[in-house]
Amino acid sequence: MASKVLEQIVVKGRAPKTGYSRAQFGPAWTDVDHNGCDTRNDILTRDLVAVVYRPGTHNCMVESGILRDPYSGSAVPFTRGVGTSLDVQIDHVVALSDAWQKGAFKLTLEKRTAFANDPLNLLAVMGRLNSQKSDGDAATWLPPLKSYRCKYVARQVAVKAKNAIWMTSAEKVAIAAILSKCPGELIPKG
Repeated sequence: MASKVLEQIVVKGRAPKTGYSRAQFGPAWTDVDHNGCDTRNDILTRDLVAVVYRPGTHNCMVESGILRDPYSGSAVPFTRGVGTSLDVQIDHVVALSDAWQKGAFKLTLEKRTAFANDPLNLLAVMGRLNSQKSDGDAATWLPPLKSYRCKYVARQVAVKAKNAIWMTSAEKVAIAAILSKCPGELIPKG
């Protein structure tokens, strides 16, 4: 149960953002599973329906598809291209900056790269909502679709527990309040 795992997560204050940059988490969208496709395309393949691949990429580069956005419940069309690719973005459910300030700065570059490319921590979402969330945690941002909030915070708990990332007191209280409404919520596999 997500609530049981939440109890085990350490509470501390936020460390300074000193030294943080996206580069601290390795090259963006690495092929960490060595399947020949970068992580971004792996997540698009997993989370979109009616996927069309660019010819000649061995069903790797997603050209188009439809996202059922978990954060809003809306159907969002995806078409690769300037001005359209940003409609669907890949969200780090536990934002890299948030993770950095809550313990990831202690991880090796290899572990941070794995963290940034871990499918458990990644969801294809509506670009506007990903931008709105920015590097917020559950104390500062939640998906507008209330019926998805239990799954969302359970995923954050799973990612933080897996990587020994701590939470602030406000964050842990916010997550506990959400999970109290869905006491049977399981930790997602990933």
